[in-house]
Amino acid sequence: MDARGTDLKKELDATLQARRELGEEYESALVDSFLEKVDQRIDGSVERLVRRQLAEQQMTVARNARTPKATDTWGERFGFGIVSLVLAVPLSAIGGGVAKLPGLLVVWAGIVGINVVQAARTHPGLFGRRGPGRDSGWED
Repeated sequence: MDARGTDLKKELDATLQARRELGEEYESALVDSFLEKVDQRIDGSVERLVRRQLAEQQMTVARNARTPKATDTWGERFGFGIVSLVLAVPLSAIGGGVAKLPGLLVVWAGIVGINVVQAARTHPGLFGRRGPGRDSGWED
């Protein structure tokens, strides 16, 4: 067990001891206090991980200086589609459960919108957009 885990165990022991001394009427406040400390520890860990991953991504982009299209592979596009469908299930349940049909429609409009943006980003000519340098056919 690392030092952070040991500290958390000590906090739990102290909370339990305080509960024994103060009685059941303070149990809720003691549990809330302990959970707040756990939340702070989790938030700090997540924040450190996010900062580290963001820094790693920035370093990778700075080293490679590639456009997003250069890194898009079939596997990444397939993975995006799979993740989109997997996330659609709980989002549909939440949207449909909370706001019924309008909530379900909003959720699916968002899912379709995100997938359309991803498709337009990875295939620029897919929706009839012309690439740079092509003559539009309009006279000046």
